[in-house]
Amino acid sequence: MIKATKTKRTIFFVFSDILIFLSSAYFAFLLRFSGDIPYIFISGMIKFAFIMLILELIFAYKSGLYKVPWRFFGLREARKMLINSALCALIFTGIFFIFYDFFEPFPRSVILIYALISLLLMGVLRISKRVLLDFRKPSTGEPCVIIGATNKTLQLLKGFASGYASYYPQYIVDPRKDSIGTTCGDFLVASMDELKKYPAEGITTAIISKKLSPAELDALHSKLNEYGYKKIKLFSLLGDDANIKDISIEDLLARKPKDLDSSVIKEFIGGKVVMITGAGGTIGSELSRLCLAFGAKQLVLVEHSEYNLYAINEALGANERCKLALVNVTQLDSLERVFNRYRPQIVLHAAAYKHVPLCEFNPKEAVRNNILGTKNVVDLAKKYAALRMVLISTDKAVRPTNVMGASKRVCELYALNSGDERTDVVAVRFGNVLGSSGSVIPKFKAQIAANKPLSVTHPDITRYFMLVSEACQLVLQAASIARGGELFVLDMGKPVKIADLAQKMLLLSGKEELGIEYVGLRPGEKLYEELLVDENDKQTKFESIFVTHSEAVDVGILDGQIKKLLDAKPEQIVEILKEIVPEFNHNNKG
Repeated sequence: MIKATKTKRTIFFVFSDILIFLSSAYFAFLLRFSGDIPYIFISGMIKFAFIMLILELIFAYKSGLYKVPWRFFGLREARKMLINSALCALIFTGIFFIFYDFFEPFPRSVILIYALISLLLMGVLRISKRVLLDFRKPSTGEPCVIIGATNKTLQLLKGFASGYASYYPQYIVDPRKDSIGTTCGDFLVASMDELKKYPAEGITTAIISKKLSPAELDALHSKLNEYGYKKIKLFSLLGDDANIKDISIEDLLARKPKDLDSSVIKEFIGGKVVMITGAGGTIGSELSRLCLAFGAKQLVLVEHSEYNLYAINEALGANERCKLALVNVTQLDSLERVFNRYRPQIVLHAAAYKHVPLCEFNPKEAVRNNILGTKNVVDLAKKYAALRMVLISTDKAVRPTNVMGASKRVCELYALNSGDERTDVVAVRFGNVLGSSGSVIPKFKAQIAANKPLSVTHPDITRYFMLVSEACQLVLQAASIARGGELFVLDMGKPVKIADLAQKMLLLSGKEELGIEYVGLRPGEKLYEELLVDENDKQTKFESIFVTHSEAVDVGILDGQIKKLLDAKPEQIVEILKEIVPEFNHNNKG
């Protein structure tokens, strides 16, 4: 169906242009001779018309003009037409002077007159439908108000006029004083104060087309709900893709660090062999995408889950630069074979057990996977002279209250005290990433989909959140400025109250009636996560990245403690962890 439409459009434009080119030649001569063309010039006119027709059709086809739909005709296409017309005129002029006798008698001024007429007629034809669409305001669909008098809004109005979505814009408002009273697409722009009046007129849908920070969007969303708007949408325009979507919790919580520097990351990653452990997890997957995008020469994806390894490989398009290693980081011999084969220059260690309750119930496995896995990766990175080894850590390692947090703190201690003159070993610590597997947001989404109340452990529990893409870019940025032994901390902003988060998600989904069910803190769970950044931390040249203090330990002694920990029975593990991490205050009751 789409192919048939394209063919019909192409045929229409080709035949229309043939008529335009032939009639333009005739009118050019007609104008040149004031409406009475002498008979002796008729032969030259026919030759001129035929040659210009061939030239114009060739240039129009080669420049892609016949592939452009009515609604996309714009300045770029107009520029192509101008260039085509100029080139055709120049080529014909050259032909005329070479074959002068063939065309005589011939008035040379008609070449310019023809170019102007044909250009005007082609432009009028192609813009005619857009003019009609722009003047035709939709009168059917759902009435709405558009927030933001922007270029995106003009695109949105054109989309509505062409049937892109079934909305009927009634008003446009904007927070900027200099925009109020101006026009945007034939609408008079009103102030934001007018928003409270429109629901009384039956307008309960608002579409936001202005770029806002998450905090501004959250505040506006709350106001619109208070005024009585039932549907609140976001309009985004990314490349050629336009999209009207519901506001998600990620839109309201996302932090946008201003100091992300792609050039620094590209210089760090570009042209190097990069190994990522836990490559199929939430963080590992994003690191894999970023490293590929930033020009890694080769990407070694280490993952113990067959499905996760398959999934990330598919997500990356089965790229030939990606080498897949189905290996558990606790298996030293298998892991060493991977190091020996690929000799990674940068190692990003994201593999870990991170779910607090599961680690509480399985302390032996948590210690083995997290601590032994990290030790193996650090030792092999040094043995095979990797330039830099980066440990992905967590805010739960700060004064830990659970086995997972304590195990990650041991990982930090071992990693940060193990670097040598060939290999820089560093750690990057941050909080929760939005939408990660096992985190609260996917859990809430699943409960909403199942029409169940949202399970919150405590009314006052808070957590820090950041988009996984931004957190991972900051991880790579921090790693790029490392010199070895640093514990980098990402500024996660302000903590979010989980009960407020749950309430907001219910509001966004229109299912406030489901409510919240408080189920109590789980074993090992903190009510408040520790502040990631404190006054003693030093800021790096990037405002979102800090360096925090990490105590020096004797790696030989720590090595013996880790061996003791790995040989211990499950019931002994907490006490041995307390020996290694004195600040570990185990909360096993919840």
